[in-house]
Amino acid sequence: MTNRVLIVDDASFMRMMIRDILEKNNYIVVGEAENGREAIEKYKETEPTFVTMDITMPEMDGIEALKVIREFDPSAKIIMCSAMGQQAMVIDAIQAGAKDFVVKPFQADRVIDAVKKTLA
Repeated sequence: MTNRVLIVDDASFMRMMIRDILEKNNYIVVGEAENGREAIEKYKETEPTFVTMDITMPEMDGIEALKVIREFDPSAKIIMCSAMGQQAMVIDAIQAGAKDFVVKPFQADRVIDAVKKTLA
């Protein structure tokens, strides 16, 4: 099965960076969203294998969106990405069901490691 990804970040340049890293490693980007509300809609539409999700976004943050997506699909695989590598945020994200956490600015190999670990 092809690994399909939904990229969620309010900054278009971050979505482009993540897209570039993933596409170079043979992952297929099936959608992008710029806030949590959009992420939930796109998740239901595209049924991705996994999601990369920013935490700080307008309208609905990544942790709230993560909770809603996991209610809809308890097996959802979501990797949180955020510039805020604070302990509390990491713990909140993991407790809410995130599979891994990548801190921005990220190295391509760290992103791919997180994806491989999440899909294993």
